[in-house]
Amino acid sequence: MGKMKASEVAEAIGILETELPRDVERALRDMAGGEEGIAAEVLDILLANIDCARDRRVPMCQDTGSLIFFLSSGHCRPEHGDAISEGIRMATSKVPLRANTVNPFTRENEGSNLGRGSPAIHFELDSSLGDDVRLGILAKGAGSENVGRGFMLEPDLGIQGIREAVLETVRSAGGKPCPPIVLGVGIGGTSDTAALMSKKALMKRLDAPADDRRSEALERDLMKAVNDLGVGPMGLGGKHTALGVRVEWAHCHTASLPVAVSVGCWALRRVTAEWIGEAFNIVR
Repeated sequence: MGKMKASEVAEAIGILETELPRDVERALRDMAGGEEGIAAEVLDILLANIDCARDRRVPMCQDTGSLIFFLSSGHCRPEHGDAISEGIRMATSKVPLRANTVNPFTRENEGSNLGRGSPAIHFELDSSLGDDVRLGILAKGAGSENVGRGFMLEPDLGIQGIREAVLETVRSAGGKPCPPIVLGVGIGGTSDTAALMSKKALMKRLDAPADDRRSEALERDLMKAVNDLGVGPMGLGGKHTALGVRVEWAHCHTASLPVAVSVGCWALRRVTAEWIGEAFNIVR
């Protein structure tokens, strides 16, 4: 039986904060070769930052973000939440994480990154896992989180409406989310499930195949359209604004077309930890 340990959750969070996923780093390095002037200089600085964080085992950004957890197992157990909460507490002092979690009314901060509704844990039943556990972790800094958008479109707007919603999100964001960005787009479902899907989309590898032909075509079209906006690295102009676009979708009500866009900064921090049998493994 896969048994989650708080110390292993903390270890996964440490890797999340200090090591950029290989596919994201590869996309940044490929992008750097196609830029010039200040855009190229910015990308060189980001790449040096990535190397420094990995070598020194320190967070790659001072905003270590809000942590979002995607838990999959054949059984939902209270001890799963306990291990995640204690893992966050341990990581806050050990990694260290900046204490980002505050009371929305008083702005009080107890310094543990825990509180009412935190951690955010989304459980998905996967009977194939039995008692084993898979835990995806996403760190979302405020610069990128604050520019995410949700839309309830008229259904007759279709693909063109979805396209314009995404482009409007990127235009209004400008340099705030520290581009080059990754866009997670949730389409369909309800307003809340679209938002969740947009976060789950950010967990997809940039080099993984799309779910289907329509998603692939939309991702490719949006990638080109976003880069054509010319926002560029850190909003200073350039050929590349997006590292990738990933789509998740679900069936929706006949009279609605929910769309949510989650923006990930250049430091798209995600990791997956697995407890399979007696083995603990971190998937990069």
